[in-house]
Amino acid sequence: MHQPPFDIDVQTAYVAEQSAPERGLHAFSYTITITNTGSAPAQLIARHWVIHDARGPQEEVRGLGVVGQQPLLRPGEHFQYTSGCRLRSETGSMEGSYRFVTEAGEPFDVPIARFVLDAGQHGTRVLH
Repeated sequence: MHQPPFDIDVQTAYVAEQSAPERGLHAFSYTITITNTGSAPAQLIARHWVIHDARGPQEEVRGLGVVGQQPLLRPGEHFQYTSGCRLRSETGSMEGSYRFVTEAGEPFDVPIARFVLDAGQHGTRVLH
């Protein structure tokens, strides 16, 4: 099976207005743009995240779709969404994967390399 290639672009931000550092609560947002750079369509059907908190336990999150959607991405199309997480510390990271399915119904996973959540900085990282 040939897996359509995808680019994953991640932008992170510290959300000060939703954070309470004195109570050990740090809120982060992440905006992800998923682009189908291949020649075949595929539908995103599920997500898997591993969230690392410098002061807390590792957390795993699995669920259907992203932000309540299961977008079909045709070649050249992209889908963007914003979500967030809360950590006990000022730094942490996330990594995971998206589960896609081809038009023929064959599932495959697209890994999402680890990206940093840091109250002192934000940035963009393009992942392939």
